[in-house]
Amino acid sequence: MLVSLALVFLMGLLMSSISQYLKLPRIVGMLITGIVLGPYMLNVLDESILLISSDLRKMALVIILIKAGLSLDIGALKKVGRPAFAMSFIPATFEIIAYTLIAPSVFKISALEGAIMGTVLGAVSPAVVVPKMVELMEDGYGNKKGIPQLILAGASLDDIYVILLFTTFLRVSSGEGFSILNMSSLPLSIILGVGLGILAGCILYYIFEWRYFKHSYIRNSTKVIIILGVSFLFVAMEDLLKDGVPFSGYLAVISMACTIQFKSSEIVKNRLGEKFGKLWIAAELILFVLVGAAVDIRYAVEGGIYSVFMIFIALFFRSLGVSLALVGTKLNAKERIFCVIAYLPKATVQAAIGSIPLSMGLACGKLVLSVAVTAILITAPLGALGMESSYKKLLEKD
Repeated sequence: MLVSLALVFLMGLLMSSISQYLKLPRIVGMLITGIVLGPYMLNVLDESILLISSDLRKMALVIILIKAGLSLDIGALKKVGRPAFAMSFIPATFEIIAYTLIAPSVFKISALEGAIMGTVLGAVSPAVVVPKMVELMEDGYGNKKGIPQLILAGASLDDIYVILLFTTFLRVSSGEGFSILNMSSLPLSIILGVGLGILAGCILYYIFEWRYFKHSYIRNSTKVIIILGVSFLFVAMEDLLKDGVPFSGYLAVISMACTIQFKSSEIVKNRLGEKFGKLWIAAELILFVLVGAAVDIRYAVEGGIYSVFMIFIALFFRSLGVSLALVGTKLNAKERIFCVIAYLPKATVQAAIGSIPLSMGLACGKLVLSVAVTAILITAPLGALGMESSYKKLLEKD
């Protein structure tokens, strides 16, 4: 495993540097590194690291969500409450509708199989979007109208909504039928996630501020470890409670981080943000290289030109959904275009659930995986490059 980690870090850094030199986003180099080193090409990564790849990716995502929460402007987030809620489900719904209506004609499958494909493809990738939004907040682009906050909040809820629909359609395809109870779990998972996150944030703040001796205090490095430990527990709770109580661990993590930064002094939250920023340097490599390693390039080849056609049609529908979600906001045309671009990337969710229909033995399983892999290879670089090359032109600097 040590050799594999060395390859992940060193080759990932090298390829990300080459990508930067070529004026491409760093993520492109990291994804390519994972694809090349992974089991479907050179196969040089140890099996033990691939077995825990999913957990490592979750850990990396937790780190950037904490960093995002510590950087989030609560005042700006309040201003974008309604549009953020609309962005959490309207764009994904439009994309799922596109797959449900059009994919049956393109691939000769049923409408239900098209809906399953749509829920696999419908989620935006927080792994691609969140780091860029954190960077924009720190550099002062779009903060006046809360654009990074809007996209960050919407993208976090978008994944929960899409995965809920995915599990619902899978149950229908396996003969369990549609359940209103399953759909009602969405608002409950949001309420519980945000509520527990705020509660944990308040408790941790008072623990950090508690002076149990006159001249003693908890070091910021220790605070980082405590915050990470609680965050990992939240994500683990989501898996443990998934068959009983609906709960969003990732929403709890970002809510906790927001609460800590809202209550803490400027110095404390800046130092915590700086430390999590340093952790993200390594976490970013692990996340994107292992996402690339999960991509079986052979399925992208099998998908062919029809997959590419379907993906771009669905992205057009998704862009219409983003435009509809932003109706009534004060965003100008350029800022709306940036929101559309930011909602293009797909990677994390597709890599995580793309193979589930195939593993369940569904007739559409291989096709769904092919389209998911093709979407990752097209939209992750496209969205990352689009955001990188356009934000200075489309957003106002504070």
